[in-house]
Amino acid sequence: MSQVKFERKEDIRITDNIGGSSGPRGGRGPPPSAAAAAATATAAPAHKEGLLHEAGAALTKGAGPNGYLAWYLKKLQEDPLRTKMITSGSLAALQEFLASWIAKDRNKDGHYFTSRVPKMAVYGAFVSAPLGHVMISLLQRLFAGRTSLKSKIMQILVSNLLIAPIQNAVYLTSMAVIAGARTFHQIRATVRAGFMPVMKVSWITSPVALAFAQAFLPAETWVPFFNMVGFVIGTYINAHTKKKRLQALRRKYQEGRGQDGRSEYDRKPGAPGGY
Repeated sequence: MSQVKFERKEDIRITDNIGGSSGPRGGRGPPPSAAAAAATATAAPAHKEGLLHEAGAALTKGAGPNGYLAWYLKKLQEDPLRTKMITSGSLAALQEFLASWIAKDRNKDGHYFTSRVPKMAVYGAFVSAPLGHVMISLLQRLFAGRTSLKSKIMQILVSNLLIAPIQNAVYLTSMAVIAGARTFHQIRATVRAGFMPVMKVSWITSPVALAFAQAFLPAETWVPFFNMVGFVIGTYINAHTKKKRLQALRRKYQEGRGQDGRSEYDRKPGAPGGY
């Protein structure tokens, strides 16, 4: 019996010391062991990794049959065009909003949600999505069952020399109309000015993205993959374009100011330097 009581006292003493308190009678106990200190030091990083894992699982629901990706792929099979239209419209609107926020391009009320956001949603849903649906379907049908290296290279060439020019020309035309171009000459000038810069970006990114899809992705996941690639690239180009436009407007405003520090529009007729 005395031995059993002694072991219970030792257990109580060790538990109290790990918690940082004194011994059972109020005396000072021995310092915590090295194992306890190491466990305390690694508890916070492990807890942080656990939270990150839980957040990732909540966002993606994993790769199981009930995950978001599986649900989206099922919708693509059941109603492909409608699913692509909703996806493309949402991404186009989000792309415009993010580009305005990155470039600090606000409307007259000081908001980033400009009138271009719903227009971009219409473009993405009713222009970009149907066009991309037809083009990617034709590309996949043309090279269906061909897995040789030569076929993959030909698929990349067809994509960059035939499909990309058509999509970029339609994109620039739509952007010109959204920006306010109404005549044929205005639209043609916009397309001619932006066609080659956009094509250079496509020729750099498209082969890499297509080669990655050929090597690692099943055919049914190509649409969401290229949607995300296009979203990232489009946001970058859009933000860069907005920044250049704002810089040009600032330069024009500075050049329009007279030496007296007043704007050309502030000068009164008949005054020195006025009209």
